[in-house]
Amino acid sequence: MLVLLPPSEGKADGGRGNPLKEESLSLPGLRPARSAVLDELVELCLADEDKAREVLGLSEGLRGEVAKNAGLRTAGTRPAGEIYTGVLYDALGLATLDPAAKRRAAKSLLVFSGLWGAVRVTDRIPSYRCSMGVKLPGLGALGAYWRGVMDPVMTEAAGTGLVLDLRSSAYAAAWKPTGEVAGRTATVRVLHSQIVDGVEKRSVVSHFNKATKGRLVRDLLADGTAPAGPARLVEALRDLGYVVECAPPARAGKPWALDVVVEQIH
Repeated sequence: MLVLLPPSEGKADGGRGNPLKEESLSLPGLRPARSAVLDELVELCLADEDKAREVLGLSEGLRGEVAKNAGLRTAGTRPAGEIYTGVLYDALGLATLDPAAKRRAAKSLLVFSGLWGAVRVTDRIPSYRCSMGVKLPGLGALGAYWRGVMDPVMTEAAGTGLVLDLRSSAYAAAWKPTGEVAGRTATVRVLHSQIVDGVEKRSVVSHFNKATKGRLVRDLLADGTAPAGPARLVEALRDLGYVVECAPPARAGKPWALDVVVEQIH
């Protein structure tokens, strides 16, 4: 099983670990593209703080993020699973998984990124600020940039098993599974169910969507289940107590769409 996650906007400090070693990152086929993005981002942030802030969409209060980006090549690093914070990662709780579940996380989780393309949670990276929605002056929109190089690398990473896609739309644009891979891909939407005046109302929730996805991944990792495909994933999630609704795709070569329905949001 390969699980695709979005990054978090906020990130922990890189700490005092060794500086970035690009050659050590997973998915080595992305290395040339990573180097190009990293070079341009660092150059932009070194050359003109105000322009960098505008390009990156940063408020005055986040001016310090420009200096952080300018020092990326010498900054300390941590495993990506410690760098990314926020609702989904708090619910996922990588640090508190048992050893077997941590090994499964290291093997199956991939975090998409505007700067790195995609990294495993064990890859050591510095803290940075560069979303997939950024348009760098020399490379253009990062979503389109990564889309041009991602397919062969991600198709290989997907192997022959289930792909569980939990990315937000901006990061999903960087790689869209096609053909046979798409047929064993499942996307997940979280719906909040409420009874209003005797009628069920459902709504998409943002904060709790992230929290539910984090708990869902944690439960799969802790349980040790490895569904062979989307249909088996539905069974596994139901066995874990989730209310899941789905229908097979209308035609071959399209991903399965799963709705996880929750009554209480927390």
